[in-house]
Amino acid sequence: MLKVTKFSLSRRACFCVAAAFLLTPAARAGSPDPYDGQAEWAQRYDAAERLTVSRSSTPILSPQTVAATEAAIEQYQKIVAAGGWPAVPTGQQLRLGSNGPAVVALRRRLIISGDIGSETGGSPVFDSYVEAAVRRFQARHGINETGVVNQQTATALNVSADTRLRQLEINLVRLRSFSRDLGNRYVTANIPAASVETVENGAVVTHHIAGVGKIDRQSPVMQTKAIQINFNPFWTVPASVIRKDLIPKMQADPNYLHDNHIRVYNKDNQELQPEQINWRSLDALNYRFRQDTGGDFNSLGVVRIDIANPYGVYMHDTPAKGVFGDDFRFVSSGCIRLQNVRDYVAWLLKENPGWDRDHIDEVIRSGERVDVKLEPPVPVYWVYVTAWGAPDGVTQFREDIYQKDGFGGAPSTVALQGRPVAQNNQPARLDPRDDDDDR
Repeated sequence: MLKVTKFSLSRRACFCVAAAFLLTPAARAGSPDPYDGQAEWAQRYDAAERLTVSRSSTPILSPQTVAATEAAIEQYQKIVAAGGWPAVPTGQQLRLGSNGPAVVALRRRLIISGDIGSETGGSPVFDSYVEAAVRRFQARHGINETGVVNQQTATALNVSADTRLRQLEINLVRLRSFSRDLGNRYVTANIPAASVETVENGAVVTHHIAGVGKIDRQSPVMQTKAIQINFNPFWTVPASVIRKDLIPKMQADPNYLHDNHIRVYNKDNQELQPEQINWRSLDALNYRFRQDTGGDFNSLGVVRIDIANPYGVYMHDTPAKGVFGDDFRFVSSGCIRLQNVRDYVAWLLKENPGWDRDHIDEVIRSGERVDVKLEPPVPVYWVYVTAWGAPDGVTQFREDIYQKDGFGGAPSTVALQGRPVAQNNQPARLDPRDDDDDR
């Protein structure tokens, strides 16, 4: 995920932020000289503009990205040849105002990877310059830019330079396989980055944060086309989700179906009541479960994007918007949820006469079921890229969440903890994955 990030702070602002951390106990108690013993103020730095990470307009699948990744490989070969970078001590949270040997190691690590300038030296003080460098590092690794070295950031910092080099080399092969002409208009969903971009005339038009498949319900790597937009869709719960999710949820909460506007139908399309089903068995697999339309509760939100594929997956809106603010967005049963989905749909329908943004909003507001065939279909690429370079010299890394890079080992703890989370005190929702017609 590439987001516009500005880290520059004025010295006055830095002073105000840091004071709570760096003033001595005597100063906080009302000492007449609050600056007593604070020589480290002279060692503070403002963030350099060149160290900011901006959202790129270069498509991840492009010759420019291939060339930038090749350049990044050369850079990391030099880092490895020089001995790599030191480990950052774990077990403590480093933030603005921290002081000690761990900060010295952090500075050295960030200098070697180019996230902070060597002119900052080896001060043990976690100043505003180090904070900006940590934010830059977090932005390059798909971590929320807090400027605080927590466990997740420390884990990413301590991945060896040799591993990062091999990661770049592996992903260069993947990127080269897409170096051909992909079309004038196309969509790329990068699964490890949990992000989607639309591309037109060789430049990114829109970026979308996404929610993608869990480790045990992975989003597939594929090349396909978006063929139809379904506004205000129903959602028919597929058998796999009935078995894995719906039955356990009903066992825990008999009101789950009612609370989530899910109706039950028998083979004759007659509606039944949930109490007529034995939830302590697999009896539920004999019935059809359909969720009503409604953007506030329907698992597909207000729109579904139909893409041709044999996996029963698609792209869609979601009522659970909170997931887009999380670092960990591996939360679905294989489908891809999109932030700002209306912008995405407007771009897809750009060549369909009469389907501008105002008309899209009007149809959604009506609540009526409407299907629109894309003319022409738009190429869609679901890819797995965990490392790449950008023309501005920024090198991006993401966690190998599905363990496809070939390094072995188990997924991270945070990855294994991925699960549906209640939003706004509402019940956790099922994860859409369609084996049936849910439109």
